[in-house]
Formats: sequence, structure tokens, C-alpha cells
Amino acid sequence: MGRRTECLSTFVVVPASTSDVLRVAVIADSDTRWKWGALTARRLSVGDTRLSGFLLRGRATPTPRQLAEVGAGVEEAAVQEVTGAEFLRAVERDGYDVIVLALVGGAVQAMLHGLAALTAPARRPVVVTGYVGVVYEKLADGLLLRHGADVVLANSLHDAERFRAVYEGVGADASVVTGAALPFLGGAPYTGDTVKTVVFAAQPSVPASREGRHYLLRRLVEHARLHPGREVLLKLRSKPGEHTTHIEELPYQRLAERLPGGLPGNFRLVYGHMGEVLDRTDLLVTVSSTAALESLHRRIPTAVLTDLGIREALGNHHFLGSGCLASWDQLDSGLRPRADPAWLARQGVAAGGPSSGGGAYDTAFDAVRERVARLLLDPRLPPITPYYTLTTAPGYLPGILARYRLDAAPAAETGAVRRVVRDAVRDVARGAYRHGVQRVAPVIRRMGEL
Repeated sequence: MGRRTECLSTFVVVPASTSDVLRVAVIADSDTRWKWGALTARRLSVGDTRLSGFLLRGRATPTPRQLAEVGAGVEEAAVQEVTGAEFLRAVERDGYDVIVLALVGGAVQAMLHGLAALTAPARRPVVVTGYVGVVYEKLADGLLLRHGADVVLANSLHDAERFRAVYEGVGADASVVTGAALPFLGGAPYTGDTVKTVVFAAQPSVPASREGRHYLLRRLVEHARLHPGREVLLKLRSKPGEHTTHIEELPYQRLAERLPGGLPGNFRLVYGHMGEVLDRTDLLVTVSSTAALESLHRRIPTAVLTDLGIREALGNHHFLGSGCLASWDQLDSGLRPRADPAWLARQGVAAGGPSSGGGAYDTAFDAVRERVARLLLDPRLPPITPYYTLTTAPGYLPGILARYRLDAAPAAETGAVRRVVRDAVRDVARGAYRHGVQRVAPVIRRMGEL
């Protein structure tokens, strides 16, 4: 792994080669997790960083268009689409200083077991993982699936406390939880005083029902009609046929095409990088999207809708106490919610204000850099030891590993990941399936609507 030097607040990795480069591999399974993973990797070092990007092949694997829009700052040519087994072989072949697992919980667990079986402690990389946004469901399940990483990032003081409580509750090592913030917050603080542009940040699966999604779209269009001097934008994350972190069964695009009365001239559907959309936003409206945190960080008036109730299934319960909860009736009447500063501080947002670590946002990643630096200096890291094993979860773990085609036997017994390369045939089949879902099926649907 090479020689490393450190000072308290910054570090530089000195590999065996002559260049001072931190070698980081990021593997993600959706467009939003790629954005989180790539930007997190950028924040791990103040020195030169060489990123190797991997996309875990699956139903949410992003298209080139989606990759280009997330604005993660990593060249598309540097990203490879791989299976889990192919990623582990790349780690074994190329060696990395740090691996960022920007994956759904089950995939993180599978990769942790794969890395544990594949790498000797003396040469293994530091493993970092976390969440792409608001953690409002499956808290215990998601956290325990991520246990085994050297660093589990918490995006706020609020999250750090909850994460440690879960690990301590099962007797797992809670010291891996490290406070940070969402890596993609930024932009100039909002200074406007009138509402010219209203943006609704749509979510692929919230709400899930046709009735709920049709209701929100109808109210958004009605708001545009009530305020003809405002530009009203429906911000979408994917086009029909594309998938993101969650599967979108009822695209707003399709609902909008069939809306009685058509769409007013001041209403538009938009795509693109959320930061660029927020540059011209005067009021951000959503049910529970992470876009709300991006908006609040800039001090943009932000409304979290209560029209469909405040429910765990919607995720808007996360914003209790924020001062942002509001209904369409209130917004139609001119309400511009004002967020509570104390709530913002605990959530790790607000430009120029306290972050998850108690300082300004630009220092929110100091603790992560220091922890990673210390781990990199360790000449022999301890083995990767996830909480879930065949002893603690014999009825759960094998199914997770099988889903990603890894051996269910513990590393101590096998000494290596079983080379499950039946992959050649399966990869072709999965690639064909994804092509059919993302490319062919939308065409067939459009033809059926002619």
C-alpha cells in the first residue's frame, strides 16, 4: 500500500510510486449513489486523488445521460459497469488505498464479505460507506447491513446519534460512525425576496399510488394557473424507462400527458443537475426529497408537503420540527416557510452555519479525513468483520450473498471469494434485460399509445 504521512487536519498518501496520489475506488448502483460516492471520495483527501469508478450492474444502473446530469465531477470514461465478482477481481488486481461503497445496504454487505474473503489485513484498503440522503426508513436494517466498513458516514449530528445507538444496541462497534455532511451541498446563499420560480422536486416512489401522484401533479398545475406570473417547474430525476435509486412505476411525464385541460404556459418539466435548477429557485416544494436539504442549505424557502399526511411511508415525518411542513392550500395563499435554525444545525445543513460536527460546512469532513488518515497509517488493519455472519444471521445472510452471486461461507473457511463465473452467460442476460427495460420497453409503450 506504500508509505503514508499525516498531520492532524490534513493528510497526503504517499504510495510506493513516486507520485503523491490517493487511490480510491468508488462503486455505486444508481445515479444518486454515484453522485454521493464520487463527491465523498473527493472530500477524503486534500491532496491528489485518483478515482476509479465502477457501476454495479442491475436494474437501476444509470444511463450515460443520467451520469452526465448528476454532475459528480468524474469523467464518464473512467466509469466501468461491473458485476460484484468483477469488482472484487479489480480490487484484487489493482489495489486501492480506499474503497467507497455507494450501494444499497444488501450490496454493501455482500461487498464487505467479498472484500473480507479476498484481501489480507496487511494489504487491504480502508472501506467507507454511508447514505445518500435522508434516512427515514429501515434504519436498523440498513445500518447493520453496512456494519463491517471502517467508516460509516453520518450526514448530520442527528444521524450520528441514531447510528451509534443502533450499533451499541446489538453490541457492535459504534466507533465506525463518523460525523460528516452530504457531500453535494453548496451554492450561494439565497437572497431573493419574491417568488418568481417554484420548483417541485419529484421522487420516483413517493408517493407510490397513482392517486397520490395525480393529486400532487394536479395541485402543482393549479398553482401555476393561480400564479401566472410565476414559472412553475416539475423537476424530474429520470425519463420514462430509466431507473434511479427507486423504481418509478408511474412517471409524472405520462400523467402530465393525460391531465385534463392540458398544461399552462408557465408550467414546464425539467431535468438536469439539481444544483443548476436551485440556482434559479425561489420556492422548493417536495414530499421528502433530499433536494429539500440542498435547498435549505442555500436558505431557499422550502416546503415539505402535508397534503397526503405526515407519514413514515412518505418520509416527510423526518421534517418534524423543521418549520417547513406546509400544504398546497397554504402555498397557494402565499406562504413561504422559514426553516428553524436549530433543526438545520442538527441536520448538517445551512450555508455558513453549524454543520454536523458543530462547525461550518467546509469543515464538516475534517473528522472523516482524520479517521481515514489514521487508518491508512495502520500497517496492519484488522480483518473486515461485519455484524452479520452465518452465526448471527444464518437465515438472512446467505440470501443476501446469493443475490450478488457470492459464496455464503465465511472468509475464514474459504480464504477467497468463490469464482462464480457462470458470469459470462448471466452478464449477457442481465445486460439484455436492462437494455430491454431502459431502451426497448419505452419505445414499445410509446407505440402502443399512438
